[in-house]
Amino acid sequence: MEQSKINSAFQVKEKAKYTKWKVRGDKCLSVLALFLLAPIFFLIAALIKISNWKAPMLFKQVRVGKNGQPFVMYKFRTMRPDAEAELEKYLKQNEIEGAMFKMKKDPRVTKIGRLLRKTSLDELPQIWNVLKGDMSLIGPRPPLPREVAVYSTYDKQRLLVTPGCTGLWQVSGRNALSFEEMVELDLHYIRHLSWQLDFKIFLKTFVVLLIPKGVY
Repeated sequence: MEQSKINSAFQVKEKAKYTKWKVRGDKCLSVLALFLLAPIFFLIAALIKISNWKAPMLFKQVRVGKNGQPFVMYKFRTMRPDAEAELEKYLKQNEIEGAMFKMKKDPRVTKIGRLLRKTSLDELPQIWNVLKGDMSLIGPRPPLPREVAVYSTYDKQRLLVTPGCTGLWQVSGRNALSFEEMVELDLHYIRHLSWQLDFKIFLKTFVVLLIPKGVY
């Protein structure tokens, strides 16, 4: 029993150290990424503006973060400006079970938007969210408030850690997986938090970017 308590205390201490250094690492890497990727940011912004001069370059959306705290997440705009208002019309055509909404051929997505989604370049502005501390580079994807509203107590365990730009779900099949499979992958990640797992996901992310699967 005493040995079990010692092991448990050690694990708590190690996870606290891991979390502390992960936050610091996220800050440093996000600053470096924003500096190195600045030319790509400008190029994508210009392409979006050329396709529709009056539409905004960025898409801002409220997401749910660690411990249920809401925050504004940034992405490059991939849909028509009125996409959110039109969502109700397409809810019955949802192609994924559970609390998420996905359509392979969503008519609201623009031509440049399809390219950005295919390459995941639309996600780049989330690096700013990482710098702000809303997100981590690696962790569960941040859900929408309407999704969390129908979460079970079990599903809400996804919110125990800071959400990430990439994670176990993204490198394991993404939209090809069911909502239940996504939850299980996220909970596996939370139970096994470690630098080794983060590094493995980080490397797999580059493979997914080169050979995208389940992205739409």
